Amino acid sequence: MSEVPQTRCGLVALVGRPNVGKTTLLNRMVGEKLAAITRKPHTTRNRILGIVTRGRDQTVLIDTPGIDAERSRLMNRVLNRTAVQALADADIVCFIIEAGRFEAGDAFILEAIRAAGRPAVLVVNKVDRVADKSTLLPFLETRAGEFDYLGIVPLSGKTGKNLEGLIDELRTHLPEGPFLYDPEQLSDRPERFRAEEMIREALLERLGQEVPYAVAVRVEDWEDRPGITHIDALILVERDSQKGIVIGKGGQMLKRIGQAAREQLETLLGRKIMLRLTVRVEEGWSQSNRALRELGIEEPR
Repeated sequence: MSEVPQTRCGLVALVGRPNVGKTTLLNRMVGEKLAAITRKPHTTRNRILGIVTRGRDQTVLIDTPGIDAERSRLMNRVLNRTAVQALADADIVCFIIEAGRFEAGDAFILEAIRAAGRPAVLVVNKVDRVADKSTLLPFLETRAGEFDYLGIVPLSGKTGKNLEGLIDELRTHLPEGPFLYDPEQLSDRPERFRAEEMIREALLERLGQEVPYAVAVRVEDWEDRPGITHIDALILVERDSQKGIVIGKGGQMLKRIGQAAREQLETLLGRKIMLRLTVRVEEGWSQSNRALRELGIEEPR
């Protein structure tokens, strides 16, 4: 009697500096948009699971906020701790850096990986941006000498080049064990969370440098009706001046934000969306433990 092949399943933490492309990789590997992506650093605020099931292997990806040693505000300290906690929980660490760049922040994260004692795969992202490809091999050789990586995978999250190579590399190192999630499941996050992320992405893409980090989004009401979903969402800001910027002259900015978010949501959820946005000032919300808990941005237990 032949033996039934063993399933393999493991938690893989995606860690790296802000804006190195962690969430882009998560969305691409899962095959759906789970979280907000913008050109601005510190976009990711939550620990998000993405689930990739191939055959008898299940890779559970933990997307984390970018680790930034310079952070001082309460919310930023919480984000750092969320990312570091993911290192402790992971079976494998996926350390993401930019091709041709290794800064003090990268070195800080490498030391955190070393301290966590977890095996790691080095992902060298954005290789499509390297003009002189002859510099890439020496860069990879230098990085290989800094840590005993399970493997080093150069790729482009933007174009998808060698994405399958990364998935195959991670599958090779998964521990044997039962699946943690249904094979058809792509994330642990509900549709409400994904709606909040799409609204926040629309905000971040359309606002200036100051306002984005003082805004948060919370879905207040969600009603599914035949052929249409009604969503009421609250946008929190910290000052009246920020509220004015978000709303814009004659409400035009808020209208553009709502239209962009609605179009994304209709594509994502596959149905018509009626979206209503309200802006409210809550001074110091990013410095309030209560507000951070209500928004799902909380310290790990």
